[in-house]
Amino acid sequence: MSLLEPKEFPLDGKIYILSMFPAIQGREIIAKYPLSSLPKLGDYAINEETMYKLMNYVAIQSESGVHIRLSNKDLINNHIKSWESLIRIEAAMIEYNCSFFRNGRVSTFLEDFAQKLPTWISKILTDCLGRSSLKNSPHSTNSEQSTH
Repeated sequence: MSLLEPKEFPLDGKIYILSMFPAIQGREIIAKYPLSSLPKLGDYAINEETMYKLMNYVAIQSESGVHIRLSNKDLINNHIKSWESLIRIEAAMIEYNCSFFRNGRVSTFLEDFAQKLPTWISKILTDCLGRSSLKNSPHSTNSEQSTH
C-alpha cells in the first residue's frame, strides 16, 4: 500500500515522509491516541500500540528512493534519534491528519483538555458520591444516647 498524500517533514537533519491515514485506520488512531496519552488517566499499552499504528504512516526515503515505513520498534529506534523527536513526529502526524489541529492547535487542544479534565472528573465523582450517599438509608434503631 502506498502512502496517501505524502508530505515531507524535516527534523534532526533527516526528511521524514508523513502520510494521511486511510479512513478506518485514521478513525481508530484518532479515537485512541489523545486519551491514551494523558498522564495518570491514559493507558500506556494502548498508547504504545496506537503509536505503532500511527508510525506505520511515517516513512523515510532510502538511498534507492524507496519509502521505508517506520512500522516497528527496530525501524523507529534506528531512524529516529530520541523520544523527543518521536513525539514531534507523532504531533506532526496528528496535526497533518486532523484539520482541526492544524497550525499548532493540537498542543492548545491538549493543554485545554488537560486543564478541564480535573473539573470534569471532580463533577462526575461528586455526582456519583451524591447518589450513593447514606442520606437515603434508614435511620439507626439504636436508642442509646451518645456520650460524646
